[in-house]
Amino acid sequence: MDERMLRALVSAGAVKNVSIIASGARFHVEARTPNGPVTAETRAGKIRTWATLDAAARWVRSLGVGGAHVNLTHWQPAQREMMV
Repeated sequence: MDERMLRALVSAGAVKNVSIIASGARFHVEARTPNGPVTAETRAGKIRTWATLDAAARWVRSLGVGGAHVNLTHWQPAQREMMV
């Protein structure tokens, strides 16, 4: 789901909570809604990722969400990215 739709869900009160999830050296955002979890995507439909936790947190805050859960289980800060 792209940023525009996530903003609309947040303003409508449909987002129950937000998680910032680490995967390798990158972070992505997942929002829980009554219909299930949705992952933040780019307009092209790819999963939107951030290189740092603070960048992901700033983006979540810009959506109007005041708090988020952080999952660092799969965080590997030294992992190199695979270019696809």
